[in-house]
Amino acid sequence: MTHGGGTTSDGPSIFEEGDGNSSRVVQIAIVAAMGGLLFGYDSAVINGATKAIEQRFEIHGYALGFAVASALLGAAAGAMTAGRIADRIGRLRVMQIAAVLFFISAVGCAFATHTWMLITFRVIGGIGVGVASVIAPAYIAEVSPARIRGRLGSLQQMAIVVGIFLSLLVDWLLASLAGGASEKLWLGMEAWRWMFLVMAIPAVVYGVASTMIPESPRYLVSRHRIPEARTVLTMLLGEKNLDITVTRIEQSLAGEEKHSWRDLVKPGGGIYPIVWVGLLLSIFQQAVGINVIFYYSNMLWQAVGFEESQSNQISVFTSIVNVIVTIVAIMLVDRIGRRPLLLIGSIGMAVSLATMALCFSTAVIGADGKPSLAGAVGVIALIAANLFVIFFGVSWGPVVWVLLGEMFPNRIRGAALSLAAAAQWAANWAITVTFPKMEGNLSLAYGLYALFALLSLIFVYRFVPETKGRSLEDMDGSLPARR
Repeated sequence: MTHGGGTTSDGPSIFEEGDGNSSRVVQIAIVAAMGGLLFGYDSAVINGATKAIEQRFEIHGYALGFAVASALLGAAAGAMTAGRIADRIGRLRVMQIAAVLFFISAVGCAFATHTWMLITFRVIGGIGVGVASVIAPAYIAEVSPARIRGRLGSLQQMAIVVGIFLSLLVDWLLASLAGGASEKLWLGMEAWRWMFLVMAIPAVVYGVASTMIPESPRYLVSRHRIPEARTVLTMLLGEKNLDITVTRIEQSLAGEEKHSWRDLVKPGGGIYPIVWVGLLLSIFQQAVGINVIFYYSNMLWQAVGFEESQSNQISVFTSIVNVIVTIVAIMLVDRIGRRPLLLIGSIGMAVSLATMALCFSTAVIGADGKPSLAGAVGVIALIAANLFVIFFGVSWGPVVWVLLGEMFPNRIRGAALSLAAAAQWAANWAITVTFPKMEGNLSLAYGLYALFALLSLIFVYRFVPETKGRSLEDMDGSLPARR
């Protein structure tokens, strides 16, 4: 096996050859990635509602941070359990469960009358987010040909950023129609409540669409449903090398009827190095503070001096930039590889975050304890924030999801991906819940995020493997054979 970007030399690479229906594979991947759209919408919808929630429920500081970040606790729980549940009942059933959770959250948050109700339904939606964050990349990796797996895996991040864009656009449109997020809109409900309720629509679409795609062939093989697996593989790949493909999947899954966290521990003790790599990839993706931009950007730009409507427009613009650079990443990930994109992203994020830290070090703190930037410094901070989003969106945003979906060996993929995704949500929660307390010292906040970006550069250079062009079965070489 090569360790750079090649494939194994012992036999044809799975999902590499054949005359399957590529357009059908893309359609299937798009449906699976719809969970990412809901993931993005549910994560960012709080942005436009934060100020209104703060006023409606009279919560501030850590209490506000906890309300905003409560969905992330649910996401961590959902991510921890999704992989193992998917190994038992299948990928499609888990997608449908996620759709139901998103629907319940949308309706519950819209009609919440107390802080605890809002937090409860945010947690329920968060469980859906955690489930979707695990199942979508795993499923897409399992149905994708190796030559385009990076691009299809990037659809997860594409769907996330589209979901973020849609949520911020909806927030802006509804707040504009009502004259503010706290103002009444339709049926006597405030605009912020409708922001949550709109999510029920894509939740229904996702649930219905997930009934129209095939089950993962690797799951079917693991359950000894070989004829069904052959049917799906034929549709995806054509007849060529079908027997070899089935045999390689069976070999990689040999003896693994029940998956558990014990699979992640080496026979001599300690967690496999590849699991640590996945964990740290997830943590660094969040530790650079990307979700501060998407959860709190309205508060951030109002602190810099923009009005609420202007802040909404800036947030929408930033999300459009995020969508565009994600498209660029999809075009590049299978051409130049995963590692180069991550290294470029780390450098760009470190510089742009350091620039933001310097800008906010000149901020004047008002009587309300919030910073204010004047003149050109505010413009530089705005440009730096968008450059940060660009470098993240072309690298760490999509590439981490691609790697998490493909880097783990078959027999530990479910447990390892669940653990990595849970770590990602735990890191996201820590960043999100602490930011409101640091709002008065944004120079410190962005300085810390810049430090994490620099550390991520060192980490990728030293420890992250290149997986471009390698089949999922090739990843099994990173673990010793079972005895």
